Amino acid sequence: MVTVGLLVRVHARPGKEREIEELLRDEIGLIEDETDSAAWFALRIDTATYGIFDTFDSDLGRRSYLLGKVQASLVHRSDELFTRPPTIEKVDLLAAKLPGVGAL
Repeated sequence: MVTVGLLVRVHARPGKEREIEELLRDEIGLIEDETDSAAWFALRIDTATYGIFDTFDSDLGRRSYLLGKVQASLVHRSDELFTRPPTIEKVDLLAAKLPGVGAL
């Protein structure tokens, strides 16, 4: 059962929005290898702010993800694409409805 998550926000350098969208779409290939991730979403919050929302069954899975390929990919291109480093917020899930999981 999913109990914790991460909300990652990135802020685009002017003119880099398309590259960020492509990067986030390409991350889906990396997330397939992340067995601790229960659900994963790439988001556009506004014209210059993007994000990732990811859910996990445990804090151990969340910590493992933070050391994985998706996070490494974001950090690697941070200076090139973002106005500042990604903001990573740990969240506790109060309720959720996911296919195959049911409601919390």
